Amino acid sequence: MTSNITDKLAERLKALRLDRDWSLDDLAGKSGLSRATLSRLEKAEVSPTTEVLGKLCCAHGLTLTRLLASVESQFQPVIRRGDQSIWNDPEQGYERRVVSPPSAALQAEIIEATLAPHSRIAYDSPSVPGLEHYLVMLSGCLSITVEGQTHHLQSGDCLRYQLFGATEFATGNTPASYLLFLN
Repeated sequence: MTSNITDKLAERLKALRLDRDWSLDDLAGKSGLSRATLSRLEKAEVSPTTEVLGKLCCAHGLTLTRLLASVESQFQPVIRRGDQSIWNDPEQGYERRVVSPPSAALQAEIIEATLAPHSRIAYDSPSVPGLEHYLVMLSGCLSITVEGQTHHLQSGDCLRYQLFGATEFATGNTPASYLLFLN
């Protein structure tokens, strides 16, 4: 993620908090993140990890794609692969490409994700409860636990679920690439 996007994201996160008339302490309580971390994020002193953004999105009731779309340019119906937004979290070995053109006005989203070998990402709750998910495996193997039920997926498999609770994504010895459709 470029520093320009990091700066815009910091401004957007602060605006979201202020729009709700929340203090940093209020947001800390809702997100489970420390006040100091939130302050550093809003000042663009640090770039947030995937899990941190997940917690903030949950507190604000936004998907990560919607949050990132709010800091990007205006809607275009076609977005070339080279222009698609990529979010990297090197600490987690996670790369997330927003395939669908970003739009605050449209519901469905398509994400292409790659998770490095021996990686694990867990979310305590969905950012927007009740969204329908379709996860299509492109390559590798992925174990995904949705609300306590684990599914072991391989290339070509598709998992459909509606999310209300916790999820965990885990890889074994090889990376996993998948498409995630949200609606």
